[in-house]
Amino acid sequence: MSVDSSVPSPPRTGWASLKDLTRYQWFVFVVCCLAWDLDCMDQQLFVLARDPALATVLQKPASDPQVGSYGTYATSVFLIGWAIGGIGFGVLGDRLGRVKTLTMTIGLYALFTGLSALSTGPWDFMAYRLLTGLGVGGAFASAVVLLAETVPNNARPYILGLFQASSVLGNCSAALINMYLGSLQKGGAFPADGWLLPWRVMFLIGILPGILLVIVQFSLREPEKWKAMREAEALGKRPSPWQAFFGTLVGIFSTSPWNKRVLCGLLLTGAGVIGLWGIAFFSPRLVQLALESTLAGEGLSGDQLKGEIGWWRGVASLVQNGGAFFGIFAFSWVTGVFGRKPTFALFFVLAMLSTAGTFWFLKTRADVFWMIPIMGFCQLALFGGYAIYLPELFPTKFRSTGTSFCYNAGRLVAALGPAALGQLTTVVFASQGADAFRYAGVTMCSIFLVGLFVLPFLPETKGKPLPE
Repeated sequence: MSVDSSVPSPPRTGWASLKDLTRYQWFVFVVCCLAWDLDCMDQQLFVLARDPALATVLQKPASDPQVGSYGTYATSVFLIGWAIGGIGFGVLGDRLGRVKTLTMTIGLYALFTGLSALSTGPWDFMAYRLLTGLGVGGAFASAVVLLAETVPNNARPYILGLFQASSVLGNCSAALINMYLGSLQKGGAFPADGWLLPWRVMFLIGILPGILLVIVQFSLREPEKWKAMREAEALGKRPSPWQAFFGTLVGIFSTSPWNKRVLCGLLLTGAGVIGLWGIAFFSPRLVQLALESTLAGEGLSGDQLKGEIGWWRGVASLVQNGGAFFGIFAFSWVTGVFGRKPTFALFFVLAMLSTAGTFWFLKTRADVFWMIPIMGFCQLALFGGYAIYLPELFPTKFRSTGTSFCYNAGRLVAALGPAALGQLTTVVFASQGADAFRYAGVTMCSIFLVGLFVLPFLPETKGKPLPE
């Protein structure tokens, strides 16, 4: 009996579904990954260069409490810019298109990351970080929505998991750059009284994403879903939300069930964002505080001590992101089997326990190599979930706005996270002396409970197509 070749084969499932992608869809994946990876590199360059930069412009040691305080303020300002840019560019993504918006965000974050190298004081440093944040905030939603609408439904969760996992390449690139520059500084390559210091070089490297502008602008097409929606609106076949500039933002909050989803999605992502930027991304400072006295006791001082500290800060970032890579893959696998909500619940608990354990127990060089990767695995896995889940919550006309609002508006609240960490360290737990930073970090881990609380109010989207 012959097989009827006219009957189409059923779509592949699991990771095998990636074989269904066309050459152009793989090209979109690569460009979106590069845009997001270089965005993440810029974020990590800031995390690693923050304390050395502020120490220079304030003319104080990097371990000085004032440097730490300004570091938390600079992080908060960066997150505020991230939130504002994310919301604004999210709306533009639904109106102007995914590709045009992605191009604008890349140009913005590349330009002002480079200009950060010119900082002469804490206030202009923070101003550059605010403007960098505008571009950084818009890049994620533009890239993830473009990719989600381009690939087949069966491959979507897996390709988005790969997309988010690729961010580790950008993070690790920043860590390797920091380690290399730290080694050069230890060898005396950067005179202490010179202008060109390692942190300035790191920010200048952040200009590289601008090269992507040409590729993005001339090589990508807007998704068919978005073009069909805009054509239908132009012909009057479906209502347009663009009576006002922020029409999609107004529409998503005034239309059920999207209004409930966007608020719950905001809390879901806010918990992870505060956990990452308010706690986990201060792990280089935790490592510095834990190892500085040990290294000084070994006879290191001056540029040698600074270079060695810079190297270990880079190691912390590298192993944290190495753990993150496997965590994001783990989330993609677990969510494909058990669903989105159970997987989020599991990783919120793991993130809380691993982060508290790291801040409380990390004391030695050896601890850096196993505690920080476990924390990275558990915390960054949540962000793989956000890349998969957020586009599945909203229809085409609100997808960029909803995804970007959830992922970025939470940073307005998350901006309070670093400031709260600073206040807990310098005020609430000041009596704990050298351990005050540890007490503050453990206390803030309670934020992960917010993510657990909101899960029952969100839908399960496993196996369902994108809503229209």
